[in-house]
Amino acid sequence: MSQSNPKRGASQWAVAWRRFRRNKSGLLGSAIVVFFILVALVGPFVVAYPARSYRSLYEGDAGSPPSFKHPFGVEDSGIDVFSETINAAHNDLYVGLAATLITTLIGVAVGALAGYFKGAVSDVLLGLIQMFFVIPVLLLILLFARVFSVLVFKGLGLTLIVLILAFFGWSSIAFIVRGETFRLKEMEFVQAARSLGAGSYRLLFRHIVPNILSPVIVIATLNIAGFILTEVVVSFLGFGDPNTSTWGLLLNEGFPYVRTSWWVSLFPGLAVVFCVLGFNLMGDGLSDALNPRLRE
Repeated sequence: MSQSNPKRGASQWAVAWRRFRRNKSGLLGSAIVVFFILVALVGPFVVAYPARSYRSLYEGDAGSPPSFKHPFGVEDSGIDVFSETINAAHNDLYVGLAATLITTLIGVAVGALAGYFKGAVSDVLLGLIQMFFVIPVLLLILLFARVFSVLVFKGLGLTLIVLILAFFGWSSIAFIVRGETFRLKEMEFVQAARSLGAGSYRLLFRHIVPNILSPVIVIATLNIAGFILTEVVVSFLGFGDPNTSTWGLLLNEGFPYVRTSWWVSLFPGLAVVFCVLGFNLMGDGLSDALNPRLRE
């Protein structure tokens, strides 16, 4: 009996992987995600210009359209758009991945506690989840990004955006985890562990939480795309760090010249579209593969 659970768990993940491999859109999304991760890791070391470099201005190439020397063209200020787009990939993925990691940890912890315990603890945590779920997140992010960057955390850069996104973005995961915890805590394997003397926190984090990883993985994957898009919006509106390369900052710089220097906005915009599309496709593929209601 003690050896049946690992075998069954392994078979469930094997079935999920088999389903995912048959999902063409999920595989396409994964390939796009892997491509952008490689670009973010390797790109800054191989591009011709470092981040926020105006060297092209002194080379006489400022404002030049796409060419062999400058595949994505050059801003009027002298920034090479290709190098800047590659350098920005590292920062945007940092925001998406770091914010998702923090929100997932907070959401799982709060949701699991809210779903497992009863009484005042559950009511307070549920009210907290609902409050963060309904507040206008984008407006508060813009407000906090401007106020904190000027008065409190000046010079913190993208880490401030990560912290703000994490502070406001955990409620969706907490809702799912709370519902799954509420369902699983009455199941037979949890009751059996309780009868053997397992404490509440052991039951919660050793038996219940590992069994709700499937929806958490799916939501986390989709959250990465959402956080990247949010960072792009924040930087595009001028509330980001002007000294750090991001796709949103490039869009902000290219928007006033979109009619004459269209390449400044086009290529970072395409990077945003394909990166977000990749994570969404991969998330949809994982959702189909990890859905226990689907049959072979």
